[in-house]
Amino acid sequence: MAITRRQFLKRAGVAAAGTVMAPSLFGSPLVRRAFADTIGDRYLVILFLNGGNDGLNTVIPIDDSAGMLTDYNLARLGGGGGLRITPGQASVPSIVPCTDPGTGTALGFHPGFASTIPMLGGLSEMYDAGNVAVVQGTGYPDYSLSHESSRIIWQNANPAGLPSIASTGWAGRHLAQEYGPLDVRGVTIDNSIAGEMRTTGTSVLAIRRLSRFGFPLDDYEELDETIYKDSYSDLYSEAGGSAQPLTSLVGSAGQATLESTESYPPLDEKYENERSAFDDAYGALGTSTARDLREIAKVIYGVSSGEPGVNARFFQLDNGGYDTHSDQGGADPNGRHYELHSEVSNAVDLFFKDMNDMGVGSKVTMVIWSEFSRRIPQNSNGTDHGSQGPMFVIGESVNGGVYGNHPNIDPLALDTRENTVYSQDAIDPFRSTDFRDVFGTLLKHWVNMSEGDILTNVMPLDIGPAATYWTVQDFDMGFL
Repeated sequence: MAITRRQFLKRAGVAAAGTVMAPSLFGSPLVRRAFADTIGDRYLVILFLNGGNDGLNTVIPIDDSAGMLTDYNLARLGGGGGLRITPGQASVPSIVPCTDPGTGTALGFHPGFASTIPMLGGLSEMYDAGNVAVVQGTGYPDYSLSHESSRIIWQNANPAGLPSIASTGWAGRHLAQEYGPLDVRGVTIDNSIAGEMRTTGTSVLAIRRLSRFGFPLDDYEELDETIYKDSYSDLYSEAGGSAQPLTSLVGSAGQATLESTESYPPLDEKYENERSAFDDAYGALGTSTARDLREIAKVIYGVSSGEPGVNARFFQLDNGGYDTHSDQGGADPNGRHYELHSEVSNAVDLFFKDMNDMGVGSKVTMVIWSEFSRRIPQNSNGTDHGSQGPMFVIGESVNGGVYGNHPNIDPLALDTRENTVYSQDAIDPFRSTDFRDVFGTLLKHWVNMSEGDILTNVMPLDIGPAATYWTVQDFDMGFL
């Protein structure tokens, strides 16, 4: 029977963050088989569009073969304050077909997805290269219009509010399943750990900037720094050996954090010195998304270069500003929504060019999500909170194209809040994509979890009518 990575770590006692294993050990077939049960030498980046991205003005119907363009024009006004994006203004792929599977309607992207910066093509060009999967109509049953509630639902992958998983995130539960307390495999680019990374079984770092990442020691006397670090290390080591699970976890997590503050900050200078052209390119974009992706690039470069004590494989960042109740704009480059899409599109394109130049382009996959879409009819010059919207899965290993159905935007099909309706009816041409199927496909085909483990330990199925609840999983969506 094949040994799993988890069994190998327990039997071999290999679980220390910062431990450097000899190359000959990694050459062992036993070790290769054990590590193949996890993400292996790949990386997963999670990008959250904070505030509720307007999906209808992100992936836009551009023909009327099923009446969808007529419905779009009724919902989104032209002229001053109008949000309408015409087929001529949309960014339309020319190589990879972009068609709604349910209705055959041709689709285009918001014009902000096409870059005007030299050497960058944006997400439109990446789609035409076959590296972007558009997953339409993603949502969950009984959707919430609260930013906080919906964000937590997505991060926890827990629409039913099950108490057993309410305090942890979907990615965090995977990390706890596969790694020990001294392992550091997750990094949030922020001052606190992202909801999807929350876990009770292993260590996750929150790093705003690598250059400023350090252990919170006493600043009054620098000469005492070594003494403090040694003392903390001794305390954490002792706690980590405790028979009490909580004490042991706190000790191990503290030790992992202390060691990480030694191994991660040098990656900043290493990247700046050895990849100065890309470092400057991120700086030239001058956006928060570019700066955050540069921090992730620094860590991935450290991992791929074999820097000791650097083993992160899962990353999370977010970009805010998508709560566009007013002044959203349409195709105008000075519009708020245009600027947001342009920022993300350019930064993501540059990031993957960086990954490709590093030699790890095929080893990185990114998933982009938002807590909800916006209401189908616009208000005076913006959009209110909505329900289903598109997700994006990006990378050289992604099977690009359109997956899932565009939501039904016929005015007669909207609910009482003028939002699209979640459906799991198998014969519905507008059948929704439950967001857990997207995360589950990533976990199964990119992270190498079994379906049984995903359903048991990460995302249990709903209980309820099959037509309106997620009672049958689809972790083989085809984009990986």
